[in-house]
Amino acid sequence: MTVLDAETIRTERLTLLPLRVEQAEEMASVLADPDLHTFIGGEPATARALRSRYERLVAGSPDPGVTWCNWVVRFRATGDLAGTVQATVTTDDRGSAAEVAWVVGTAWQHRGVATEAARGLVAWLATRNVHTITAHIHPDHKASATVATRAGLAPTDHWHDGEIRWQLTPS
Repeated sequence: MTVLDAETIRTERLTLLPLRVEQAEEMASVLADPDLHTFIGGEPATARALRSRYERLVAGSPDPGVTWCNWVVRFRATGDLAGTVQATVTTDDRGSAAEVAWVVGTAWQHRGVATEAARGLVAWLATRNVHTITAHIHPDHKASATVATRAGLAPTDHWHDGEIRWQLTPS
């Protein structure tokens, strides 16, 4: 079984910092726009609810075959938090596979932040011998499909809960 620990990842403009419970209040503000939930459902979490969620995420998966890696996305120049990226890593007979996701606050969208963060995450996973990287994206979420494409993932014919499975097999 491969266990990965989220490590700091640096890209040109961003630092992906391993998630900490103390980041919940600032992230609640970053993620406060209800429009962020158009494709994923639900509504913005309060700082308290996000803190509780972050406590569970930081504690780790109760399944020993699953590792949760979560990061906040921080602008290196300003220190502002802009969103999150995550990878749920599972182990199978071929090694490790990861399902990834990203969200960027509305105020920081249309600046290439999600693409840069997703590319950084995918590159980090590839250096850790993750054999398959997937994402599940709503068919109408064009922005997220663009991020996936730019991060090297391609759509497949597989659907899960109304979303298309995107996949990359790093070489």
